[in-house]
Amino acid sequence: MSGEGTARKKRADALRNQQTLLAAAAEVFVTSGVDAPIREIAARAGVGVGTIYRHFPTRADLVVAVYRHQVEACAEAGPKLLETAGSPFEALRQWIDLFVDFLVTKHGLAEAMQSDAGGFEALHTYFLDRLEPVATQLVEAAVEAGEIGSRVETYELMRGIGNLCIGRGGGRDYDPRRLIELLLLGLQRSG
Repeated sequence: MSGEGTARKKRADALRNQQTLLAAAAEVFVTSGVDAPIREIAARAGVGVGTIYRHFPTRADLVVAVYRHQVEACAEAGPKLLETAGSPFEALRQWIDLFVDFLVTKHGLAEAMQSDAGGFEALHTYFLDRLEPVATQLVEAAVEAGEIGSRVETYELMRGIGNLCIGRGGGRDYDPRRLIELLLLGLQRSG
């Protein structure tokens, strides 16, 4: 194999390893928060702690990378779910579940980036630019199928879900997914 082919294979392996690490970090952040021990993320990813720090020198670097990774995963999932779910409403429901996982990390990101408000704003704009069109596509498909009412505004839906997720840390009995399920039931009944 030529030197160029070897370099390309290493780059592909490094990218795949980084994606595995980001997926593992996202899972840990969803269950344990963005302050979870790095060793927990390393164990989930099957790598050493040093590998994480080599890719992401600070916790904020890791959280931002996970944030971007989750935005892209949500953006790519929408069209796939429309093709594979049993109905447009089911695609919307599954996408919202991914969106909630993302929002849990997003709220932790604000804390991790306290000193970089401008950076957080840029990421928020990126989030809206990537995810609002996908959510709109899912909502419109569910409206066209007659599964939800036509008065659903995508941005309001996303904002409402976000607001329900903010209260997650407020108490042990607070379950945003239960409230979001009630919200989705209400969408099915709206007209």
